[in-house]
Amino acid sequence: MNRLEGKVAIVTGGARGIGEGIVRRFIAEGARVMITDILDAPGQALADELGANAAFHHHDVTSRSEWSAVIAATEARFGKLDTLVNNAGVLFFRGFEDYSESEIATLINVNLNGVIIGCQLAIPAIERAGGGAIVNMSSADGISGANAVSVYCATKFAVRGLTKALALELGPRGIRVNSIHPGGIYTPLANPMNVDKATYDKGYWIYPAQYAGEPKDIGAAAAYLASEDARYCMGTELSVDGGLNAGHYYMGLPGSPKPTA
Repeated sequence: MNRLEGKVAIVTGGARGIGEGIVRRFIAEGARVMITDILDAPGQALADELGANAAFHHHDVTSRSEWSAVIAATEARFGKLDTLVNNAGVLFFRGFEDYSESEIATLINVNLNGVIIGCQLAIPAIERAGGGAIVNMSSADGISGANAVSVYCATKFAVRGLTKALALELGPRGIRVNSIHPGGIYTPLANPMNVDKATYDKGYWIYPAQYAGEPKDIGAAAAYLASEDARYCMGTELSVDGGLNAGHYYMGLPGSPKPTA
């Protein structure tokens, strides 16, 4: 299927993890993609692997000047920009009182301000292309709270709200804005202990899917929201979390899962 044929996208944080999953799916669906990241080596390697329809640009999403450079490079290389995926993000596992001032600033600057700046600067380019889509990466933790990620939650709740406000403002201008809410995705960011997938999956027995998702699952969701199949989605929250936020189980009663061995 080539649902994204003719589309040109920027995918931030695209060198690995969820971003890589999105890049691979976009290329497979016919898009041309500017991969951006602060991780130069894996970002360039991914672009080289994927061929002429992919390029890499170093990009700190907290920098307005770097955003301007990335957008200009995308238009120069591919002729336009009609799709922006604000995926770049950081995560620290901390008790609330243990967050340092610098960690709080980093979370807010990357996870929220980076999205705000990116949207502001991409809007004129997307309008020049005749309209398009913005996909903002929130989180399952942008829908409900969780321990050890309180400040991260705050930034992802903010991205969720920003997305809805922008959907209202930009819809009449031909730009659809939606958010994705991943939960339990097996990535380096969410797996700081670097355990194998089978071991990681065991932590998800309390959720309906019974296993952790993969970057390709988010890639599929992003491809949908970027495509014309989602033309009537504006301000949509697309949860891709294996049921993490569907509700809760009363353990031991009918319908509840059994612990994995």
